[in-house]
Amino acid sequence: MIDIIGDEKDNYKFTLKAEGGNVLLKSIGFRNENEVKELIQKLGTIQQKRSVFERKTNHNGEFLFQMKDLQGKLIGTSESYGSEAGMENGIKNLKKRIVVLSKQRQL
Repeated sequence: MIDIIGDEKDNYKFTLKAEGGNVLLKSIGFRNENEVKELIQKLGTIQQKRSVFERKTNHNGEFLFQMKDLQGKLIGTSESYGSEAGMENGIKNLKKRIVVLSKQRQL
């Protein structure tokens, strides 16, 4: 499931959720809803490249990843994970979810 959220400052974001409702990716802000929708349509192609996932550790020692587009621009950030294996599993789940949503024509 993908939710597109707009705020009072005309800032649009999306969240991509697992089937169970867990947030897999929170996007950066976009200027308009069309930008968000265009990017969402490209996720199926983008996620196929390993280089679009940047693995990080936050100041608390928790693991997270960022997803970038093919030009290296940040798309969004994951939730924090307690282990590196959990983060890798999060990337795997995000990729699978994007494939499922693409097949269901929700992207």
